[in-house]
Amino acid sequence: MDWLKQAAELRQWSRDGVRAPHKPLLLLYALGRFQADAADELPYSAVEADLKQLLAEYGPSRGTTPAYPFHHLVSDGVWEVRTRNGAGSPGTGVRELRASGATGRLAPDLQAALQREPSLLGRMARVLLVLHFPASLHQDLCDAIGLEMELAEADALTVPGRRQRDRRMREIVLTAYEYQCAFCGYDGMIGTAPVGLEAAHVRWWAFNGPDDVDNGLCLCSLHHKLFDKGVLGIGDGHRILVSQRFIGRSQAAREHVTALAGCPLIGPQPGTRPIAAAHRSWHTSQVFHGDPRPSAA
Repeated sequence: MDWLKQAAELRQWSRDGVRAPHKPLLLLYALGRFQADAADELPYSAVEADLKQLLAEYGPSRGTTPAYPFHHLVSDGVWEVRTRNGAGSPGTGVRELRASGATGRLAPDLQAALQREPSLLGRMARVLLVLHFPASLHQDLCDAIGLEMELAEADALTVPGRRQRDRRMREIVLTAYEYQCAFCGYDGMIGTAPVGLEAAHVRWWAFNGPDDVDNGLCLCSLHHKLFDKGVLGIGDGHRILVSQRFIGRSQAAREHVTALAGCPLIGPQPGTRPIAAAHRSWHTSQVFHGDPRPSAA
């Protein structure tokens, strides 16, 4: 069995770039638990709260239930569900999963492969991270599920049949925005090298976001992370959106985040294409959380 191929080809509901990271999150969670203590069975009642939190933090803003991936991941050959009555899932009903004492586990053949080849776990996890989440969230997600792995190789990972990144993207985007954060104007340098500035995809590369300047933003490290977590977005007129769900009581949080609500983006230099409306719309619907705050002004 090619387990990397299995991880890369998880069957997911998909339509017009809509994010559905339910199965990848459950499989990452199960890999983390297996790495920590070779956990065999994971009771739904114990997994439910953890997976619900992961979906809330790393999934789209629309409501969902952990029951769906717990049941449907079985169809991908990497996961099994049992109840008190034997093998097989009772379905996607939360009450049925709880009442039947449903437990899930990595498929026995996959567990055996992970025990024979310990490095397989990290490679499977990297496939899932690269194909479903931006690099800025990889370490946070690993920390959230207790998964210990070396992430330095993630961007270089080659997945058969998948397109490769254009490594010129960073330089093109930073040059277009004249080496300053499009949200706050930060333009730090050490010598002649920019420091703390990154090229962000508006529509994530994992969801067919192109490596083009009209899908890129030069952002400081803080605002890149907040943009990918859905705290910040871009609205009509290229004005900054700040989620009402963001809570920051300190002066620093107010100055660096909430005060940005309604402010115009610092755009690219003349002659450079601004962010395409289709990419802005995708980010707003698939990444930005909740409703935007009113203009800080």
